Amino acid sequence: MSEKDREHLWGGRFGVTQAGAFERLNASIPFDIRLAPQDIRGSVAHARMLGACGIITENESEVLVRGLEAVLAEVEEVGEFSWSLEDEDVHTAVERRLKELVGDVALKLHTGRSRNDQVALDLHLFVREAAEEIEDGVLAAMRALVDVAEERGNLLLPGYTHLQRAQPVLLSHHLLAHFEALKRDLGRLEAAREAANVSPLGAAALGGTPHPIDPALTAAELGLQPFSNSLDAVSERDFILDLLYACAVLGVHLSRLGEEWVLWTSAEFGFATLDDAYSSGSSIMPQKKNPDAYELMRGRAGRLIGGLNALLVTLKGLPLGYSKDLQEDKEPLFDSVDAVLPMLAVLPEMLRTARFDGDRMREAAGGFALATELADFLAAQGVPFREAHRAVGELVRRCEDLGLAPEQLSREELAAAHPALADLPAELLTPEGSLANKRSKGSTSPGSVASQLAEARRFLASHAG
Repeated sequence: MSEKDREHLWGGRFGVTQAGAFERLNASIPFDIRLAPQDIRGSVAHARMLGACGIITENESEVLVRGLEAVLAEVEEVGEFSWSLEDEDVHTAVERRLKELVGDVALKLHTGRSRNDQVALDLHLFVREAAEEIEDGVLAAMRALVDVAEERGNLLLPGYTHLQRAQPVLLSHHLLAHFEALKRDLGRLEAAREAANVSPLGAAALGGTPHPIDPALTAAELGLQPFSNSLDAVSERDFILDLLYACAVLGVHLSRLGEEWVLWTSAEFGFATLDDAYSSGSSIMPQKKNPDAYELMRGRAGRLIGGLNALLVTLKGLPLGYSKDLQEDKEPLFDSVDAVLPMLAVLPEMLRTARFDGDRMREAAGGFALATELADFLAAQGVPFREAHRAVGELVRRCEDLGLAPEQLSREELAAAHPALADLPAELLTPEGSLANKRSKGSTSPGSVASQLAEARRFLASHAG
C-alpha cells in the first residue's frame, strides 16, 4: 500500500491507489478550503467537549485546541496554509496540518464525529455569517435610498405601467418602494440566518455515536442550538436553500432597480446621470458613459436564480443520509454570496452620488399622465366612473388630434368633453396638484411620503449596530 493510501481517512479499506481522474473529480478541496475557518472553529468546540466529557484527557484537549488555533492563524494569514489535492477535502487538510503540529494526539480529534456532521456544521456556520454580511449590505442600501429620498425627494417624475407614463409620483415615493422590497429581503435573510443557527455536531455519520458526547455543549460553544434528530441533521440543506432563495429574490429586486436606472440615465429618458466614478466608457465610442454596474445587477440575477435551482434539483432525488451529491451544495452557495456582496457594496454611494434632472422629470410627469385626475374629479362629482373614464378617453384622443396636452386646453374645451369639467380646479392639471390630491394611505402625496420616510427611519434605527 502506498504512503498516500495510509494517510487517507479511509485508506485501510482499499488495496490500490485512486485513479488520478477520479481523485480530481472526487476532491472538494479546491473550493471547500474556503470553509477552513468554520471547520477549525467547529473542531475547537469538539475538542473542548471531548475533554469536558472525559473522552480524551484535559491535557490532550488543550493540546488539540492550541494546535487548531495555530492552524487557524495560518489559514487567516494569506499564503501560510498549504494544501494539496491529496488532502481531498478541507477536513482532511486541517487534520493533516494539525498532526504535523501536535503529533499523533491529532488522530483522537475525530472521535465521536463524522465528516458528515462536520461538513454540515461548517455550512451552518458559513450560511449564518454570510447572511449577516448580506444583511449589513442590504441595510446600507436601504439607508442610501432613504438619504436620497430625503435629500431629493421633492422632485417629481412619472410613474409607469407597461413602461408607459401613467401618473405623477414623488421621487421619494419611488425610492421608498425599493426600500420596502429590500425590507422584505432583510426578513428573508434573517430567516435564513435563524435556520442556520443549529449545530449538527454529534449526529456523527447519521445515527449518533456510542461515545458519551454532549452535542449541547459544542452547540453552546458555537452560539448555536443543538439538533433534534441525527439523521435529519446530516441530511438537510434547507438552510442553504433559504439563503439561496433570499439571494435570488434580492437579486431580482436589484435587477429591477438596475433596469430603471439604465432607462433613467439613457438619453431617451434623461432623468439622471451617474457619477463618473460609477460609470464606464467605450473602447471605440468616446461619448459613451455606460451604467455597467446596474447592468451587472440585471445580469447577476440569472446566476442567483440558477444557484437556487441547481441545489433544488440536486436535493430533490436524494434519500436521507449523506450522498456525494451533497458536495455540489457548496459552489452554488459560494457563487451566490460572491455575486450579491459586490452589488451591495457599490449600490449605496452610486445612489448618493447620482444627479437628477428635475425639470425633465417634471415635464415628463405632466401631459397625459394627468388624465386620471380628470376621471377621478368627475367621479367625485357623482359621475359614474365608467362614464367619466369614457369622457376623458375621448378627450385624450381629441388632444392627440390637436397635438395638445390636457393642461393646454381651454375651460370651454374641457367642458365640451363633459359639463362637470367646467368646475375643474386648475391646479389639478399640474403634477403638484395631482400629488396633493392623493388622500389614501401609502400614496404618493407629500404628507403620506413624509410618514413613510419617518417610518423608514424608525425601522433603520431599530436595526442600527
